[in-house]
Amino acid sequence: MFSSNTYIKRRQELAELVGNGIIILPGNIESPCNYPNNAYAPFRQDSSFLYYFGLQESGLTGIIDTESGEEWLLGDDVDVEDIVWYGSVPVISDLAASVGVRNYAPQAKVKDIVDKALKSHRTVHYLPPYRHDTMITLMDLLGIHPSQQKEKASLALIKAVVKMRSTKTPEEIEELERAAEIGYQMHTKAMRMVRPGRTEKYIAGHIDSVPLSLGSKVSFATIFSQHGEILHGMPSENVLEDGRLVLCDCGGETVNNYCSDHTRTIPVNGRYSTRQKEIYDIVAECHDLALDVAKPGVKYFDVHMAVCRRMTERLKALGLMTGDVDEAVAQGAHALFLPHGLGHMMGMDVHDMEGLGQIYVGFDEETRPRLDQFGTNCLRMGRRLEEGFVITDEPGIYFIPALIDDWHSKGHCKDFLNYEAIEKYKDFGGIRIEDDILITESGCRFLGDKRIPYLTEDVEKYMEENKE
Repeated sequence: MFSSNTYIKRRQELAELVGNGIIILPGNIESPCNYPNNAYAPFRQDSSFLYYFGLQESGLTGIIDTESGEEWLLGDDVDVEDIVWYGSVPVISDLAASVGVRNYAPQAKVKDIVDKALKSHRTVHYLPPYRHDTMITLMDLLGIHPSQQKEKASLALIKAVVKMRSTKTPEEIEELERAAEIGYQMHTKAMRMVRPGRTEKYIAGHIDSVPLSLGSKVSFATIFSQHGEILHGMPSENVLEDGRLVLCDCGGETVNNYCSDHTRTIPVNGRYSTRQKEIYDIVAECHDLALDVAKPGVKYFDVHMAVCRRMTERLKALGLMTGDVDEAVAQGAHALFLPHGLGHMMGMDVHDMEGLGQIYVGFDEETRPRLDQFGTNCLRMGRRLEEGFVITDEPGIYFIPALIDDWHSKGHCKDFLNYEAIEKYKDFGGIRIEDDILITESGCRFLGDKRIPYLTEDVEKYMEENKE
């Protein structure tokens, strides 16, 4: 948790940006796994509530009156029976004081405050809910059915939160650097352990143990699979096979809930084959190209397209693509190999603020995404970069058999794709390289003091010298 002054200033700025009415920010409650008293652990607080109120306890609600400046923390104190099972916890008055909130009351007071605002015909601002318990709460408070809550969420509040959370402060960057260090330890653990005969789940379990042993958590469910062509391939009981690649996409989350997200593609036997190295080196070149192009004022959409053109040039040199490079990219031929965007916002969420609506987080009026073209319709980030933005740089090349067959049967982009040559790669899998980058005053840089090995020679050397 940061200083109370951080949260006080954030709430004041939010109130000024929204300008009218009251803002309600529900925190999360415990989520049962398979029966009420067996909740998913560790508890994860709502990120926007955390950003403005900084408190990890479940069952809290924050309210800000944008006009009077009055702020409330609502929640119920634990009783003696709770203390028997869970120990003593701070009372609501102490929690409120710790983040500079003067007014506090039991959770039931939320309805009184909201009812008073509605009777005075004041606007009640809320963010799009993503949990069903929050949807039920909002329905009880505002009479809005869950099916309508997303479309009726406050656009003014969404835009204010996106504006504030997009630009990271120095203390946030410090947390993101710590998250990157966790990511470094997770990925190098994988590189030390990968070898033929071990299962995907065995290694994934050890990867996940790294943040847990640091009192932290994973920032998302670890992706670890020899089927790298499956973009979000979960670890299975499959045994790692000599000669194959395994894709590892994972990250850690600090105790203050800032995330990292890195991807490496590792040779199971410790050595890339000639064919694997040819494809891998293209991805690595595209990964590094983003560092040269990304800077304040540049649209991330243009960085993405620069990567697509470079990838197309290199795949053309390998004989997998043909024709004019610019026209091939314009027609979306490259999306056969790269069906996703170059990256997304990073912060307290691994896909930062995605629940608020990607159209507001990754785009603006100037950079609306193109939704009618495969690949481009999956972009998560296209807006102009600003100093303090943290985004992922994650190019990949994937050979997805079902997609290849579908495009081939339809003759899709046949003037730019050498299907005869591509057929020979249908057993290849996929490669992705991902790092988190901070937009600086004049350019950008990777987050984290230690670089997870990613060039082929560096990965091979690390795996050779650091076996477990």
